[in-house]
Amino acid sequence: MPRKIGFTVVSSSSHEDNFSAKELMVHAPTVNGWRSSRLCSYPQHITLQLVERSRVRKLQLLAHQYMIPTKVEFYIGDTLPETSSPGFPRQLRRLGYVSLSDNEKTGFKARELKSVHVDAVGTYLRMTFHRNYGNRYNHYNQVLCYMVTITHVCVICPSVYPQPSREQLIEHYLNSTQLEAALESTFMGKCESISPLDDLAFDMYQDPEVAHIIRLLDQKKQEMVRQEKYEEAKNLKQAIADLQKVGERLARYDVEKRCAIEKEDYDLAKKKKELMEEYRKSVYQQLEVHNLLDMTMVCQQLLVCPMLVRVSERAEVINFSKVFLRREIVPYDERPLPALQRKDQPLEATQSPAEEHSPISELQRTPQSTEMSGEPEPLTEKVLREAGLSIEVFGESLVAGVYSKTWCYRVDALLSVYKKLLEVSPTTPKEELRNMIRAAVFLVKKALLDKVTSVLHASLKLLRLMLSQLIPGVGLGRAEVTHCLEQTFPNLLARTGDSTTRVRATVSAFIQEIAVLKDVRALQMIPGELVKPFKSNFPSRLAESRAELLEKLLIELGTENSGFTLENVMTFCTAALAHSAPTVRELAVRIILSVYQKERSAVLSYLPPDDAAVRKNFVYKNLFDGFAKIDGKLVETQKEKEEIHSLQEQLAALKEITVCCAVISLLCIFCGKKDESFTEDGLDLHYWKHCPMLRRCDECRQVVEIASLTEHLLGECENRSKFSQCPLCSEAVASEDLVHHAQGPGCNPPVLGKGSNHCPLCHNNFTPGEEVRLCTCTSQLVNYEIMATSFTIDLLAYAEIFFVRSRSRNASHIVKQRSLSQTRL
Repeated sequence: MPRKIGFTVVSSSSHEDNFSAKELMVHAPTVNGWRSSRLCSYPQHITLQLVERSRVRKLQLLAHQYMIPTKVEFYIGDTLPETSSPGFPRQLRRLGYVSLSDNEKTGFKARELKSVHVDAVGTYLRMTFHRNYGNRYNHYNQVLCYMVTITHVCVICPSVYPQPSREQLIEHYLNSTQLEAALESTFMGKCESISPLDDLAFDMYQDPEVAHIIRLLDQKKQEMVRQEKYEEAKNLKQAIADLQKVGERLARYDVEKRCAIEKEDYDLAKKKKELMEEYRKSVYQQLEVHNLLDMTMVCQQLLVCPMLVRVSERAEVINFSKVFLRREIVPYDERPLPALQRKDQPLEATQSPAEEHSPISELQRTPQSTEMSGEPEPLTEKVLREAGLSIEVFGESLVAGVYSKTWCYRVDALLSVYKKLLEVSPTTPKEELRNMIRAAVFLVKKALLDKVTSVLHASLKLLRLMLSQLIPGVGLGRAEVTHCLEQTFPNLLARTGDSTTRVRATVSAFIQEIAVLKDVRALQMIPGELVKPFKSNFPSRLAESRAELLEKLLIELGTENSGFTLENVMTFCTAALAHSAPTVRELAVRIILSVYQKERSAVLSYLPPDDAAVRKNFVYKNLFDGFAKIDGKLVETQKEKEEIHSLQEQLAALKEITVCCAVISLLCIFCGKKDESFTEDGLDLHYWKHCPMLRRCDECRQVVEIASLTEHLLGECENRSKFSQCPLCSEAVASEDLVHHAQGPGCNPPVLGKGSNHCPLCHNNFTPGEEVRLCTCTSQLVNYEIMATSFTIDLLAYAEIFFVRSRSRNASHIVKQRSLSQTRL
């Protein structure tokens, strides 16, 4: 099987400080990698020397997220190339090249891992990096390579396996059949499978030391398989799987440590370093206890293997190895039994929240927590004041654990309180029991809001003990149950709106569990909190969880002596029907339908009437349709009702238009005269020649109302520029005759204060109160009073019909002027 081979860096074209090409010899998540110098010339070269002449089968490299070369070429050979030679055609043979992505699609956030399958023999490998892709982050046109992995099949001796020439390869291909190629394991033969442990992706997320141990265990596992010791192979397989998780965890700690160093948070960096050392020691101890690996051999290899650690870190490994080798390891048969270990340090405290539900192997279960080697932080003055009762009952060190910034301290402290309450004697005085419970309730109230899932589970476990066993068992009565719920239930209800689905489900199930307890049910507190109505912009997750709890508890508790009544349930549901989240509205509909099956008509009194206007709301439509199905009635579709309503409106409109047409067909809308000859053509003739209310403009020959002649001449006439308005009588007068008009008898100013009207033809004034007025500009009697008060038909109806009927271009203008005149009269 192909294996990863070690190499050393012979030369490189250039490099930036702290980014030497020797960094490529280190495979770790925090490696710096090789970076070319700023504003360097291209191409850039790196020459590697393999530990032995080998048959190379696979090359891998990990590129930077934005310092990316356009392509990388690979050369291989047995002679160290000259630095001055640009192409190396004699010393090295070109294998080909790989192109890399410009990474724009990922926003320059992802690193590209390139794998190249080759089949070549040599001792030296040269990588040629071509010009970089240009982007806004790479200011100095650099390229960067994080890691390089070379996989080989076996060590090749030149005298036994010389490198074939180009002609020999072509001849071999032409003379070989498909069967021969399948049977032979030569250059042209089949490609062997490569172990995933030798893949570069494995080194990217693994601690280097643990990765090396995993490879040693894998070799030992293969040996056990060859010897048919399958039980030992099975144990080694499980140990490898567990060690991969350990390596990822250590790598994550290392990344966090380096981030803290960059931020100059040296306290955090020191803490991470100590945490890594303690965790590593415990894991290595378990390996030796289970006789899985000889750690002395591992430590010796760590000191000489250049692929595992940087030179700068080699001293730390040596010191750690000396300390490790001096430990006295407890033999397997003399280990303490689990029942005799410390009970105040549970095994689950060693796991992180992310590993809470993952399989826990014996390898990862250390005798004591690896993260609890120290003590919790001291309490502040504020905490000492607010947690006085808890400190008095449980001690300052335990309360400090609940307030600690380390989650495992918090879990351990809560479980310690759980143990103390579980061991309470029935003969303990009630006052002491009351103080213990109230002190525990205070700690649970704080822990319920903890973001770490393990802490939340520990608090729920403690709260369940108090509500279901301790308070009822010692007979403290209703007061303590009330105090416990008053302090903790608001926080419980708040966690039902958590962003994590699993947390919401866990807390909701817990509330449903305690709500049916005898002592809790008698208080009716939980139903009373659930049915409190909320506004439409209430947080959707919290609203959905409350509605789900209400729906489930309503089935279990009912509405008789449970805290749920028809009134408070319907008040909650009607408010939920207006919520912005559709899931909340659907839950409210389901609750109302379930209540309707028992209450029927009483439910309808809390809802709006079932009519077309209400049914336009889709929620109420579904609700009333549900009522009809429960009642066994046929549900009339909303579409049918809308069609019927639309037809009814159209019929009414047609009737109204018919009445209007019948009235107007024989009536002049300007003078009010009725005549049987007023057909469509007869009315047009009447408007143009005989109507006393209309007149043809002498300037533009347009027919307008006499009452609006002045406005027409001043604002609409084609020759309106010739006219000006008289400041005395307000008539439209030719600009050149304005002075003469003002001095003549035709300028008749209206009477002030009487609301008189003025005729632009005869220049006379008259009041609207006069029933009959003989206007000297016409030979007909005009009843202005009728024109002002008798026409009750809406002018908009006149316009709608007249626009359709009129043929002349002035008809719409006449109606417009008629409207102005009607308003003025």
